[in-house]
Amino acid sequence: MPVIGMGTASYPPADAETIKSAVLEAIKAGYRHFDTAFVYGSEQPLGEAIAEALNIGLIKSRDELFITSKLWCSFADQDLVIPAIKMSLENLQLDYLDLYLIHWPLKFSKEVSRVPIPKEDVFPLDIKSVWSAMEECQHLGLTKAIGVSNFSSKRLEEILSFAKIPPAVDQVEMNPLWQQKELKEFCKAKGIHVTAHSPLGSKGTIWGNSRILDCDGLKEIAEARGKTTAQIALRWVYEQGASVITKSFNKERMKENLEILDWSLSMEELNKISCLPQRKGGSPSTFLEPSDLVKELEAEL
Repeated sequence: MPVIGMGTASYPPADAETIKSAVLEAIKAGYRHFDTAFVYGSEQPLGEAIAEALNIGLIKSRDELFITSKLWCSFADQDLVIPAIKMSLENLQLDYLDLYLIHWPLKFSKEVSRVPIPKEDVFPLDIKSVWSAMEECQHLGLTKAIGVSNFSSKRLEEILSFAKIPPAVDQVEMNPLWQQKELKEFCKAKGIHVTAHSPLGSKGTIWGNSRILDCDGLKEIAEARGKTTAQIALRWVYEQGASVITKSFNKERMKENLEILDWSLSMEELNKISCLPQRKGGSPSTFLEPSDLVKELEAEL
């Protein structure tokens, strides 16, 4: 898995042509990992961009790319998982995914159509049966690897108790202001790779904000090093051994976000970042009506 991926989530959703153009620019800049999901509405324009990149010679083979998509909660049912991944593959014009993730440890009614999602449409996830279907996706060659997103160590432990194929990845919010120290150590011990979403706070999404880029402590380090605040935050994630999904449709920022691999943070800088106040940025309550189930999930995350 490439250590830096481009995310394609935005709120309100970007139009298809904007997404397609941004992906093509990202491929030109050197991005090879693209992160999407059914619920983002970006699978189809991402697929169109990949097809065009192949057609005009930006890449020689689909195998040069690493494509991640996610099972939305409305399809988190044993009988719906394989149809869901096939629908994503059709949207993407691909024969296989590199990674397929369970998006959230929740199940929604199929009829859900508004935000916040009503509490009567939110149910506990039958993780054992859904994970079995995820394993079947890998057996069928529909995806090379399977994993989860927004799962706590408690829920990972549950999957590991019965999984024939353990999760390869847990994609979670991770950044200097939400460092995920306990989850990171758990995943390291269990051989599960951590991918950081919202490394810059995900401004421009339904759950995002600018608190990472506005953090004075990170700004001070960036100014002293001649880097952007975003580069400091992304480099910190990289030095934790995690891969990172960062989203920008701006050509210059795309390039800047890739320029984090040929330098390192000093021990003093790492210590300063480790002491930053911790607070989770994203929350299920941004798109779910309050309920005991949502409270339980928020407490875990």
